[in-house]
Amino acid sequence: MDIQETQTPATGLSRFFNVPPALRYPKYRAYWLGMLASVGGFQVLMFAQGWLTYELTGSPLYLGYVSLASASSSIALNLFGGVFADKLDKRRLIFVTQLITASLIFLLAFLTLFKVVQVWHIIVIAFLSGAVNAFNQPAQQALYPHLIDRKVMMSAVALNSAIWQGTRIVSPAVAGLVISITGTSSAIFLAGAGFVTMAIVILALRVPRIESRSGTNPMQDMMEGLKFIGGSAVFSFLIGMTFFNSFFGMAYIPMMPAFAVDILKVGADGQGVLMSVGGVGALAVTLALGSIGGSSYRGLMIVGGGAAFGISVAAFALTSEYVGWFPLALALMFIMGTASSTYMIAIMSSLQLLVPDNMRGRVMGFYGMTWSIMPLGAFQAGAIAEFVGVPIAVAIGGTLVLIFALGPAMINKQVRNLGVILQEREARAVG
Repeated sequence: MDIQETQTPATGLSRFFNVPPALRYPKYRAYWLGMLASVGGFQVLMFAQGWLTYELTGSPLYLGYVSLASASSSIALNLFGGVFADKLDKRRLIFVTQLITASLIFLLAFLTLFKVVQVWHIIVIAFLSGAVNAFNQPAQQALYPHLIDRKVMMSAVALNSAIWQGTRIVSPAVAGLVISITGTSSAIFLAGAGFVTMAIVILALRVPRIESRSGTNPMQDMMEGLKFIGGSAVFSFLIGMTFFNSFFGMAYIPMMPAFAVDILKVGADGQGVLMSVGGVGALAVTLALGSIGGSSYRGLMIVGGGAAFGISVAAFALTSEYVGWFPLALALMFIMGTASSTYMIAIMSSLQLLVPDNMRGRVMGFYGMTWSIMPLGAFQAGAIAEFVGVPIAVAIGGTLVLIFALGPAMINKQVRNLGVILQEREARAVG
């Protein structure tokens, strides 16, 4: 496979605006734009789904139930999704999963439009969507490295992260505005359109031939992937930290309707602004790290970013309850965004640079459980909130993230030397 043939020379606009290296590859550029539409739709869906659930029930526990439904199916199938990403045509797998997800979203939109939606509808659709995403996510993560040269991998990882951070700025604000003007069903229809767009892009994309595994037992493949991850202290720590942070730290996101309505009293528009400000901070760090591209301080970025994120989450929860000043909440959301982006980009770029191609689908499938466990973390936060309130429940999660970042992380010598390990691996790869 000669990726070099797909690269567009840095002329014209590229020279004036310094186009990121990965975007000079037309196939990756098309994939990136499709992913932008899909992730934007996902962000709108999460906002609208949470708002609809709280509108129907007024209970933070039901926000947890919806998150639990999505997480349980995704966690159960993520490892199999990684196996299939290594065995099947990744492009076709992404196309099918995007269409199925869009169909489920449109079903929820019609139920909401005709005012027959019930909370169990949301829970069932969340469960099915999570199951489909378990096969989509590993395929996406395993596909894009084949659309670029390894030398621009850091650029591609940063650009993918920029999509998530950038849509956190725009999508929640758009969703809140659409809900305020035309209703929740319109926002859900908009979310479905994003997944359809990605399906169309993938259908038109001509991907270089990718060698896939065949004639092997899926269970044996899965166990091989788990053994590979467990046999490496670096992989175990990187994935373990993301699991821990997602389960406890990120639980504040599904709880945001409770902060917006009952605590800060700013409504859907205010919630959109809060989430968008967090996205601004995250995007700023993403673009900065993407332009630097260094790896010397990767271990420090992971530990320091995780600790700063835990502190800011706890501070946001407690000051929202006991101070109730919206500008302060906005400032803390900005800090949360910068801190989370710092350690997540450091972890993800390290994984993509270290994982071998023949294991990429399975490792990324296991890593995808990080995102799947985030809704499960929302369930525990919702359950705790029933007894001590939402702010205390979220503050407990932030404190635990801080403890983990400053405890086990600091005694892992390989993590502290992660930058050196990456440089050695890259030198061997070039050689």
